[in-house]
Amino acid sequence: MSKIPTRFLCAAALAAAVAFAAPAHAQRESLAERVARLEQQQGGSQGSVELVNQINALQSQVQQLQGQNEELRHQLDQLKQQVRDQAIDVDSRVSKLEGKPSGSAPSAANAPANSGQLQDIALGGGAAAAASNTAPPPAAAPPAPSAPPANPADEKAAYDQAFAALKDGRYAESAKMFQGFLAQYPNGDLAPNAYYWLGESYYVTQNYPISLDAFNKLLAQYPNSQKASAALLKVGYCQYELKQWDQAETTLNQVVAKYPGTQEANLAQGRLRALKLERR
Repeated sequence: MSKIPTRFLCAAALAAAVAFAAPAHAQRESLAERVARLEQQQGGSQGSVELVNQINALQSQVQQLQGQNEELRHQLDQLKQQVRDQAIDVDSRVSKLEGKPSGSAPSAANAPANSGQLQDIALGGGAAAAASNTAPPPAAAPPAPSAPPANPADEKAAYDQAFAALKDGRYAESAKMFQGFLAQYPNGDLAPNAYYWLGESYYVTQNYPISLDAFNKLLAQYPNSQKASAALLKVGYCQYELKQWDQAETTLNQVVAKYPGTQEANLAQGRLRALKLERR
């Protein structure tokens, strides 16, 4: 057997080494490219995850703010209802005192004709305070020959009937009764009260323009009435509900300035704070 020359063996070994080295180099380049590509994909995925997390966080904050807003509106509605209930309750108790003299004063049946004037107590004031601060009512003008004088007992009975409908939640019926009362007793001692509760009947049913008209009539015809402060407050309330922001702010500030330290002034200040939030 002949021997293969050494130079041929060396050439063959070199060729084999080159043949095996080329695929290995190509394989190394392919792995490097794959690693780079994976790193790029991973970086992009991390950015997407962070973006999604930020969106979820913002959505959560919006939901929390919406919940807080709904809670505040609910609390405001509850306060409105409490004010209405308290006003009706106060006037219900006051109406029992209207026309009833205290202490040893003569009864209504035995009282002189000029003592039949019915008294009223403003919201937020006690009976004693009203008795001490209320000036004696002026003497009534003699009626025309064709118009007999109104019977104070009949006037009081008609007023109580309309007010009872208001307390029972029969607001439409109450409004009709107070309108009839004012038509029958336009100059009666309880006319300012009737105008006020007529406005309240419409306010509770959210007929704000008609309610506003009733309160304005009270203020125009009876500016010195004990219901004037409450009526002016309700004018501001109606303007607020009608989104007449500038008029409401002016009216509520008038309540605070004209009736400082009263319940109406405190309620006006609370509504002014709500008004600032509404106008943001």
